[in-house]
Amino acid sequence: MGRFLVGAIAVVVGLFVVGAIAVWVFHALFSVLGYLIVGALVVGGGIWLYGKAKRGLGSTRNQRRLEATVATWKQRKNG
Repeated sequence: MGRFLVGAIAVVVGLFVVGAIAVWVFHALFSVLGYLIVGALVVGGGIWLYGKAKRGLGSTRNQRRLEATVATWKQRKNG
């Protein structure tokens, strides 16, 4: 009877330890996965905003004025 009790306690303790390790591993994996998803969303959003801003500056009146200013500055600098 004593051996059975010791064996049963060892099995319960072993299951507890394995379960605790499994919970820790899953928590770590899902945390990393969550950080990767958030990071991808932030980077993707930044790229999207950059593209939208770049398209917004496209061939507007302001953009043409800036290009003319740069061309004039280069002519004065070289001439």
